Amino acid sequence: MTEEAPSNDLNLERLVRRVLVVMMFGILLYGAFLVYTGLADVGARFQQFGWWSFAAACGLAALNYLLRFLKWEFYLGILGIRGIPKFESLLTFLSGFVLTISPGKVGEVFKSFVLLRTRGIPVERTAPIVIAERVTDVIGIVAMITVGSLGFQGGLGWAGAGAALVVGLLVFVASPRLSTWAVVRLGRMPGAIGRVGSRLAPKLLTALEQLRELTTPSRLIVPTLLSVASWSLEGLGLWLILKGFAQTTPVALAAFSYATATLAGAIVPLPGGLGVTDKLIEQQLTHLGGVPLAVAFSAMLLIRFATLWFAVLVGFSALGILRARHPSLVEQRK
Repeated sequence: MTEEAPSNDLNLERLVRRVLVVMMFGILLYGAFLVYTGLADVGARFQQFGWWSFAAACGLAALNYLLRFLKWEFYLGILGIRGIPKFESLLTFLSGFVLTISPGKVGEVFKSFVLLRTRGIPVERTAPIVIAERVTDVIGIVAMITVGSLGFQGGLGWAGAGAALVVGLLVFVASPRLSTWAVVRLGRMPGAIGRVGSRLAPKLLTALEQLRELTTPSRLIVPTLLSVASWSLEGLGLWLILKGFAQTTPVALAAFSYATATLAGAIVPLPGGLGVTDKLIEQQLTHLGGVPLAVAFSAMLLIRFATLWFAVLVGFSALGILRARHPSLVEQRK
């Protein structure tokens, strides 16, 4: 299952349908995991759970969003996009979470379409921010994996894979010759891919040029530090949830498990990394941390609700407020 790029009409009903489809897929997946793990055992674990830790994990996720909003503001400033009130900018940023379930979260380019409708800013001017956000997110997650992997066999392999991905992307973006060749090559491919590539080539080249401005070494420092801090908060959230189950799992192991699973889920072409991220969190807690299977499953379920599905809820709430403030966001039906 893949996500299409958000359409220019910002049709909320269509977005709701897409999210509901993914939610149904997630419910079926979690149901299968639950049957495999054991319904009675999981139920017993939840009866003894300290729900304060889940609330704290949601609070840490919200703080994660605020730190990432600072990155959004940082990039808008670099591109010279000013005059957007801070609260409206925050709502615009959060509205991108309605498609956080897209593979690799690339659907968060939705917020660029929101800016187009509310402020008339061309999508190709702000879309590179989403890629820059993903690059710095990966750098931050790799840093978490590297720190957390100290003492855990196999962890550095994940760190190496993530680092190679980051370096490859930065080299591609930093080399005008390489990126231009790839875009031109895309437009020459046979069939529909070539026709679409040819039509989008000018916008892609403009977006790549803007992306080069955002990913110079000096401009990677602040966003990367924000990424390390923000994603560490969600790793801390998993640790707190484990504390709610009376587990003494080290913070480094919880952060490592969350970071490696998040990285793997971002790489696979599945909405929200469903199935991959979930299973990896569970398996790593069980195999590396000695956490009982029922507890590992329960903790995975709660951290996914506190991060992935909480983000979707926040995104729709922000979009609803924006629609009330900007009637132009409502689709004009003919």
